[in-house]
Amino acid sequence: MKRIEGIGLKNVKDVYSGPEGLLWELIMGEQIHIGGFKSSMDLADKAGMTGVDFCCCTGAGMRFLVRFKGVASMTGVDATEVEVEKGKKRCKDEGTDRKIKFILADVCKCGLPDKSADFIWGEDAWCYVEDKPRMISEAARIVKDGGTIAFTDWVEGETPMTDAEAKRFLAFMKFPNILNISEYRKLLEKNGCKVIRAENTQRFAPCIDLYLQLLDMQQTYDALRIIGFDSAMMGALAAEMVFAQELAHKGKLIQALFGARKD
Repeated sequence: MKRIEGIGLKNVKDVYSGPEGLLWELIMGEQIHIGGFKSSMDLADKAGMTGVDFCCCTGAGMRFLVRFKGVASMTGVDATEVEVEKGKKRCKDEGTDRKIKFILADVCKCGLPDKSADFIWGEDAWCYVEDKPRMISEAARIVKDGGTIAFTDWVEGETPMTDAEAKRFLAFMKFPNILNISEYRKLLEKNGCKVIRAENTQRFAPCIDLYLQLLDMQQTYDALRIIGFDSAMMGALAAEMVFAQELAHKGKLIQALFGARKD
């Protein structure tokens, strides 16, 4: 595990309560994760059930599940009030509010009952959680026996980052730490889950290339507007994204997909 000191839940709330969160949504779309709709389709293998979305943001993943996979009901857990309120409005606007509810809470202690969900879901957001062992333990507590924990996340690739690279990347992204595939697998197994899938999606580098191309060729004005037309800030953000792009093309940073069954 690579980690950095001084970054926690407050930093994540600040990001998604302000212009940085709006900027990520501009670049990546409402489904703020690598691969968007295709990634969600690849991850989703459960339908007609009840699920819990850890770090749900505005609930785009939950709306996807009830609309395209026939999931009966979803509960989203997120600690950022701005995103939760935005998500409630979007669900109402799209007519999915009767199937989706939100809880404003830390996913490490969300208060949901034991064995109350058929599956736990997450998309490229658990990288923001500081206490990943506790989060996985909470997911395993909430999911029913025989249920599924399915998620994607940004993880360290087979080629490790140097300490300097990790420090720079984690500081930019406001990630307190980053795991690799093996470390996530061990956490799942430690909590009584059989890992069915744990693999590199191969989407990370192509998607980062796309985001940078969009910022350069199409969305420059929109991005500048979000950050108050601060060209210096725009340049600094672009430089950090290019750095992440370099890490991705070196195989040091990937999106991984996990599917595990609670025995």
